[in-house]
Amino acid sequence: MTRSTDAVAKKTNTTMGVDGCPACGRYIAPEALRDSLMVCPLCGYHHPLGTLQRISQLVDDGSWEGIAVDGVLSDPLNFFDSRPYPARLKAAQLSTGLPEAFAAGRCTVEGVPVGLGILDFQFLGGSMGAAVGEGFWRLTEHCIIDHVPLVVVTSSGGARMQEGLFSLLQMAKTVMALEELRETTIPFLVVLADPTTGGVLASFASLADVIIAEPGAQLWFTGPRVREMTTRERTPEGFGSAEEALKCGHVDLVVPRTELRQRLVELLILLQGGESVLGEIIPQRRKTAGWRAGGAGRAAERSAGVARAAWNWLRRRDR
Repeated sequence: MTRSTDAVAKKTNTTMGVDGCPACGRYIAPEALRDSLMVCPLCGYHHPLGTLQRISQLVDDGSWEGIAVDGVLSDPLNFFDSRPYPARLKAAQLSTGLPEAFAAGRCTVEGVPVGLGILDFQFLGGSMGAAVGEGFWRLTEHCIIDHVPLVVVTSSGGARMQEGLFSLLQMAKTVMALEELRETTIPFLVVLADPTTGGVLASFASLADVIIAEPGAQLWFTGPRVREMTTRERTPEGFGSAEEALKCGHVDLVVPRTELRQRLVELLILLQGGESVLGEIIPQRRKTAGWRAGGAGRAAERSAGVARAAWNWLRRRDR
């Protein structure tokens, strides 16, 4: 994990307007903030959302049907630091009302059936343990069986240190689940919220057909502080931001929360060969072996982005 649950609680209090917007410092009434989907109407700062808030914003009323995840070892290492790992899990469950960091379910978005997964930072930093990996696997299986698109919203500090190697194995497990999805024509979309880091970003969150990020989201494998300690170089301005990731080709779109629901619907219709909201007929996707819908274009853009970054780095070294 990259942030403590105490920091999340403090940020949540700020979100509700107790101390004002953390970006611009101005007070926003909680009612006005909720009406704007928890986006500051003055500066556009996107406040963090919990699982229930995500569901209420994205999912059609009454359509959510949760997918249970059980039979997973909750403490495979009998981990204990300042307190036992099971005690930490219990505290997170009580504070969030969630059984785990990952919520999975069937639902509809503007009438379009989808399998939706939400990784919640407020639950132990949205860290990925065995239960999260199993939840992702089962959600993917349901999408394959029901032949509906997979949509995942991420906010995570990465691997869950209390589960050690079992946590790291979830990177491979989630990628294997997507390999099963790859054999079908089912689309996979991901929304990267602030923050999405570590093993989550390094696995399934970077493998979608279309990768969307919320404005200002922090996206990195290793945080700026650790990077500076390792390289002994100052972190460039904008490092790890959604906007910088868009320039480098890591993400396909940066979409404000107020437009996210409609943009998801448009993409889901397009990727399933339907008719777009503009009335244009979109051809059916061809089953081309080895390629995903967004893979080719993003790979080319990512290569160009890496080349630009390498060139800029070499120029700095020559000075």
